[in-house]
Amino acid sequence: MSQVLTTTEPVGRTLPLRRPRLPRWAAPLVGLVAAAASLLVGLVADWSVAGIVVVAGLLYVVVLPGWSLLVENRRSATDRLFSSLVWTALAIALVPLISLLYLVISNGAKEIDGQFLTYSMRNIVGSGGGIYHALIGTLMITATATVISVPIGILAAVYLVEYGGGSRVASSLRFLVDVMTGIPSIVAGLFAYALFEIFFGPGVKMAFGGGVALSLLMVPIVVRSTEEMLKLVPDELREASYALGVPRWKTIVRIVLPTASAGIVTGVTLAIARVIGETAPLLIIAGATTSVNTSLFSPQTPTETLPVFIYYSYTQPGLNPQYSVDRAWGAALVLIVIVMILNLLARLLGRMLAPKSGR
Repeated sequence: MSQVLTTTEPVGRTLPLRRPRLPRWAAPLVGLVAAAASLLVGLVADWSVAGIVVVAGLLYVVVLPGWSLLVENRRSATDRLFSSLVWTALAIALVPLISLLYLVISNGAKEIDGQFLTYSMRNIVGSGGGIYHALIGTLMITATATVISVPIGILAAVYLVEYGGGSRVASSLRFLVDVMTGIPSIVAGLFAYALFEIFFGPGVKMAFGGGVALSLLMVPIVVRSTEEMLKLVPDELREASYALGVPRWKTIVRIVLPTASAGIVTGVTLAIARVIGETAPLLIIAGATTSVNTSLFSPQTPTETLPVFIYYSYTQPGLNPQYSVDRAWGAALVLIVIVMILNLLARLLGRMLAPKSGR
């Protein structure tokens, strides 16, 4: 006869399915309290604004994880600690960017008008004049560098990914590209000057030489960005094309490059934005002038660009330093706007050319 065992002891307490959590307004509240406490102590102790901000950040990083450790658990406290550090690092990174934009806009916005953008500095001594000659030179030299570097960079990347593989030539080419990425920009200017001095003699100043110097800085960026984008193209697309009897070159042209076109265009646009602000190589090979020069190949005709205009306006202001410095700030604002437009264009083209995904 079987016996049924029974017990009257309690089974035990039921563990809660959810642990206590801090309210949603905990982080803003801690930030507000930390800022208020730091401001109060800073006013009493006569701290600077930077000191008040630093102390407020330290209080936030310490208090919020500590509160989380008391209410929640160790894992949540650790998560909030590292989240606080990440947001603090972001704030630190934004401080110089915002201060730079504020400084350039506040000093340069008052100079931007129709005359500033459509007049050159020819025969201008005091007020007036503009950056038209430098703007034309910048666009002309940057376009020349783009025309030179983009085909070379894309074709070199195609060789590295589609033909070179792990060969010794491909490895050497990758090494040289990495070395070129770290070359100082002034070395590119010296190389261009030495090259064109052979054909045109000492003292050569020409826009095409500036384009060649900037292309030396653009090529490694284009090669690296294009190489990475080509590597992201699935091998299944290539194999399917080869299985249909399509030659390799046509597979690259019709399949691989269109698939990676969004990333390639983005990399090229960012490379243009990278070199458009270069000053040192253009000081050597392109020179400076106060007139508009639209000739690419005139060996004794200097061509001024926006970076060179800013440099000379600030370092050699002449008889009216205030006017020159104001024009330098205005040119700096125009250059930043151009770079910003190029970055926005890179994002827009990247979205437009990205492969459409669907089911």
